[in-house]
Amino acid sequence: MADHSTFARRQVLRFVVAAYLFFLVAWPVYLVGRNAFAGGLGNLDDILTDPDVTHALRLTVVVAVIAVLINTVFGVGISIMLVRYDFPGKRALNALLDMPLSVSPIVVGLALVLVYGGRHGWFGPALESAGLQIIFAVPGIVLATVFVALPLVIREVVPVLEEVGDEQEQAARSLGADAVQTFRRITLPAIRWGVIYGVVLSLARSLGEFGAVKVVSGNVLGETRTATLVVEEKYLNFDKGGAYATAFLLALVAVACVIVVSALRPKEDR
Repeated sequence: MADHSTFARRQVLRFVVAAYLFFLVAWPVYLVGRNAFAGGLGNLDDILTDPDVTHALRLTVVVAVIAVLINTVFGVGISIMLVRYDFPGKRALNALLDMPLSVSPIVVGLALVLVYGGRHGWFGPALESAGLQIIFAVPGIVLATVFVALPLVIREVVPVLEEVGDEQEQAARSLGADAVQTFRRITLPAIRWGVIYGVVLSLARSLGEFGAVKVVSGNVLGETRTATLVVEEKYLNFDKGGAYATAFLLALVAVACVIVVSALRPKEDR
């Protein structure tokens, strides 16, 4: 009787979790796709033939790729430093890395403007005198995107490093391997799936960033307008078909990356 009651509770719990995920994630994404194709392929054809939208899509992809590369390199390095070394301020650094997840992106964008922007920013006058424009230009968009996606690679790699330990790395060093050889032959193969998942999450976050980018980009048509800003602009201008189509393309890339990685990952590593 107790086993039957336990089984029933598990089934109810599974149903509640499945329903929660369906109505919170799957159903809204499905509605975006359905509305994007409500008139056939017309909405997609319109945005893909609009030079301003295609420029925004290209800019979004370029910024996302740059942000992912930066976060991957520094994320792996910071992860190794946090797990393999002890140093003063380690706990403070570990807590600081979660700030991009807890601070509103709007606040992030405003902080970047105060630091790098124009005449009143801390570094603004020096950058302007050197001929460099950060805010209301592509570098500012990259900075904002890097910031908001910063912890994602780190939080995927750190648990893997803690789980695999450092015995094999110590053995490699004792046999004469230098730091680069140890990382390439021992550490990187052990953490590769953590890195890949972190890259996928960072890419999805970078493609979908809105708040911080809106503040630092200036939303200049044909120059600093990204795909997420296109969605807002079209929705506010009652071009809901274009907004749904652009949003569908962004969601499609993110979902496709997650599905491909999950399908390619070996069963023993899942």
